[in-house]
Amino acid sequence: MNKFLNNLFQFIIFFSVLFGCTINGEKNEEKLPVMGRSEIVERNVNGEIHTDTIPHRIDNFEFYNQDSMVVNNETLKGKIYIADFFFTTCPTICPVMKKQMLRVYHEFNDDDEIMILSHTIDPEHDTVAVLKDFAERLNVSSDKWHFVTGPKEKIYEIGQKSYMVTANEDNQAPGGFIHSGAFILVDKSQRIRGLYDGTVPEQVDQLMFDIRRLKKEYTSNESAS
Repeated sequence: MNKFLNNLFQFIIFFSVLFGCTINGEKNEEKLPVMGRSEIVERNVNGEIHTDTIPHRIDNFEFYNQDSMVVNNETLKGKIYIADFFFTTCPTICPVMKKQMLRVYHEFNDDDEIMILSHTIDPEHDTVAVLKDFAERLNVSSDKWHFVTGPKEKIYEIGQKSYMVTANEDNQAPGGFIHSGAFILVDKSQRIRGLYDGTVPEQVDQLMFDIRRLKKEYTSNESAS
C-alpha cells in the first residue's frame, strides 16, 4: 500500500509540474488546478435532481505548535499555506526538505498571507519542547512557520486522507517512519492547488512561482468583484 501511495504521489507530482509549464518551458499563467477527490452530491429541487461537485478540502484538525498554541483550520483561515510531514530525527530526506522549505520561508517572510505547516509523524519523540528547539535552531518564527504535534492517528489520517500523502510508521524504513517528500500548496479555501517534491530545488522554484500565481488569482477575483 505504501508503495502504491508513493507511486501515486510521483504520478501527481509529474503532472502537476507538467501543467505548470508550457511546452516551450515558459511558465503557465493560467489558474492552478484544484486537486483531490471531488464529491458528487445530488439534491432534489422542485422534483428535479441536480448534481453539485464539492471540491476536496482539508478536513478539520487541531494540533499544538512549538509554542504550545492550538493550530487548527481557523488559524489558517484566509491564508495560503504550504504543508509537509517530517520528524526531527529523520536520517534521510527531512534535512533536505527543511533546507528547501527555508527558501520558501525567507522568500515570503514578509508576506502575512503565506504560512507554513509542518506536521511531525513521530509525536512521541517530537514533543512541543523538541519542536521548539528544532524551530529555534532553524531560526524561524511561529508567526510564519508552525511545527505541530498531536495524536499520531490524527496526524497519519490527515496526511493520507486530506493531503493525500504517505505518513505512517514503518519498522522497515530508516528511522522507523515513512513519509513523502511532498510540499503541498493549499489555498485560502483549504483546497490543494499543487504538490511538489520538497527534495528537488527546481520543484521548490515552481512552488514559489505558483504561490505568486495563486496570490494573483485572489487579486484578480477581488478586482472583478
